[in-house]
Amino acid sequence: MPASLTVYRGAQALLGVGVTLFIGLMLKMVLPYLSFEPGIHFLTTKSQAINANAVFRAGFYVHIVSSWWVLVAGLLQFFPGLWRNRRRVHQQLGKLYVASILALAAPSGLVLAYFANGGLAAKVGFTLQCVVWWLCTWQAYRLARQRQWEEHIKWMLRSFLVTLAALSLRLESYVLYHFFGTKPIETYLTVVWLSWTGNLLLAEVLVQAGAARRLLRDFYQTHPAASQPKPQAVAV
Repeated sequence: MPASLTVYRGAQALLGVGVTLFIGLMLKMVLPYLSFEPGIHFLTTKSQAINANAVFRAGFYVHIVSSWWVLVAGLLQFFPGLWRNRRRVHQQLGKLYVASILALAAPSGLVLAYFANGGLAAKVGFTLQCVVWWLCTWQAYRLARQRQWEEHIKWMLRSFLVTLAALSLRLESYVLYHFFGTKPIETYLTVVWLSWTGNLLLAEVLVQAGAARRLLRDFYQTHPAASQPKPQAVAV
């Protein structure tokens, strides 16, 4: 096996393990909120007036639940071997990922951005993150409809790396606070922006390194019929 392929497989496996662990952690964090109690965990950082706001509450619950299954569906799309000769399942997962971001996770994220702590800098940071997330996902969907598969995968990579901003935000917060001694508000305002802009930069590095071409080859190897003329639209 070529060294470059070994590195690719290793990075893919590391990403899979890391995101899977994070998905489990997020599920553990989300479940207590399904009691709909206003005075628990993150909701305690909001004023009584905000917690009583129906728009905020709806946006919050839609966002935490839809974002969780977006993480699951998105991760599985980047391991075509799991769906060998099950192209229909692969396709439906892609549709679930795209529809959930466009209709639920990103719009509800805009609601939370409006009510974000940290003043204008935080509100703008979270708002731009949601807009970029929506646009990357829409572009990936549009390219899939046009059957431009390699370009489609590039935009799916960008979309999923923005999806992983929730993971980056927590990791970066830990590093900044515990290793660099930043103050809580400095840490918060830094990761509001760094978590998604840094991930977008990483996505570009992966694209330039040929990750999209590698994923496309993997897809064709596990779904031989997809190499035939005029394949059905799928999200890889």
